[in-house]
Formats: sequence, C-alpha cells, structure tokens
Amino acid sequence: MTREQQGEHGARSVRGEPDESDQPGERDQPGERDGAISAEESGEAATEARAKAAEEPAQGAEPADEPGRPATSEEEDQPRTSGRPADVPKVADRCYRSPSSVVGGVTLLVVGGWLSFDAVLNGTGRTPAITLATLLCVVPLVVAYTLRPAVFAGRERLRVRNPLRTISVPWPSVESLQAAYTSEVIADGRKYQLWAIPVSLKARKSANRHNERVQSGRSPRGILGFGRQAGGTESVEKRAATDESMAELRELALRHGTDGVDAVTPGAVTVRWAYEILGPAVLGGIALAALLMTR
Repeated sequence: MTREQQGEHGARSVRGEPDESDQPGERDQPGERDGAISAEESGEAATEARAKAAEEPAQGAEPADEPGRPATSEEEDQPRTSGRPADVPKVADRCYRSPSSVVGGVTLLVVGGWLSFDAVLNGTGRTPAITLATLLCVVPLVVAYTLRPAVFAGRERLRVRNPLRTISVPWPSVESLQAAYTSEVIADGRKYQLWAIPVSLKARKSANRHNERVQSGRSPRGILGFGRQAGGTESVEKRAATDESMAELRELALRHGTDGVDAVTPGAVTVRWAYEILGPAVLGGIALAALLMTR
C-alpha cells in the first residue's frame, strides 16, 4: 500500500466511511472460516486417534516378547506352558523294610556294644585288641543283614538294597515280581532276591484262614475268641504284609512299564557292591585271624 492509499484510508476512517478492504466481498465469510477450522480440527483428531490405536495393544491380547526387552516381575511369576511340556512333579520313593529285622539289628548292636565296652575297659592282655578286631568284623555284617536291606520304589526304577549289593532296575526291565518262599524280582533274565520283604508263611496262613471265615459267613475270631476288630472291619478280606507289598510293586511295574499309562525311559540293570560293608569286615577278619594265630 502506497503513502497516498494510506492517507486516503486514514481520512476515511476519520470521517467514519467504510473502507473498501472491509467490504464483505473482499474478506472471508464467517461460515467459511469456521468450516475450515472444524475440518482441520477433525482431521487432527482422527490422526491422533490412529496413532494412539497403533501404540496401544488391543485388549485381551498378550504383548509379544521383544528380544531386547527384560521380563517384568509379573511376567516371570506367570508360568509359561507354550512350547515345552509341563514339569513332572517329583514324588518321594516308597520304602519297604522289615520291622522285625530292624528291631533285631538294633538289639544285637546294643548288647554287643555293651559287652565289648566292658571287655575293652576291664580286659587284660590281648583281650581289648581281640575285642576291637571282632567288632570291626562283626558290626558291618550285622548292619548289612539287619539295618541295610530296603526296597525303594520310585517313578523311574526299582532300587533293591540287599546286604552286600544294590541293584537298580528300571521299570521297563522288570519281567516279573514273585513271592513264593522268598520275594524275588526277575529282570533281564536274572533273578534278584528282595531281602527287605521276607515271606512269612505263618502270616500268609493266618490271612487265608481269615478270608475263609469271611467267605463262609462266619465271624473271624482272634486268639481264644478275643481280638476282634471294631467297626466291622473283621468282615473284610486281608492279605499278608509281604503279599500286600508285592501287589503294590506289581502295580507300579505295570504303570511305569513299557506299555503302561505312565511309561518311563528304558535302561539297563546296574549292580553295585557294598564296599563300605565289605572293606571293614575284611580288615576286621584279617586282624582277628592274625591275633588268634599269634597267641
């Protein structure tokens, strides 16, 4: 705008005359200006909504694991089951022992220890040395044949701990478990005795007589008519402790065997000698023989 135009515009403003630039035809109409502003605002709102939807994951969907993102405490607490099998719960092995054998072994050790203690303290000459050599030879054998025998039935194998050997038999290798006069397991064509599950013919005959009375409808009796069980349990058939234990082992062998519902991986039968028993017993025997021969 030139100086002449500015002066003319100022004069018109003083006189109150409208300027040509202020005419409605030369400037934007209010409706057009508001429409342009609303269209622009709606476009910006739509853009912001699309950006926000792209940043936030959809509800109910789990976020994908990013290679460089560390796992949070909540993600670590949640178990992951996809892509790997569930962990098999560990169950404690069943243990079978002979109570009478344990009681007898403890009694022998207590009596032998008391007599040996007196002989070592009050003995004269070579008596203390002979007593100690005898203890070194006898105590391991007493422990081996009374306290050591045990049968452990786990999920994967049957572990038989006999006096001088420990046999580990995977369940698929078990061919049969039998208890005629002794309890035995047959695996890979070989027979292994179960020292921890002795067969009691007396207990088996007593159970058979009890079952015969139950089947015939007669009331089972105890010694001299006494000893009847309360609660009506005397009318239930029973088995000897050995037969009950062998039945449980057969059930485990069928369950974890090759064709069982919970089959385990096959393996070889392993046998380990109990050198912790054989070593002291042999040394004690040699020492005792040497002392007796040089008297």
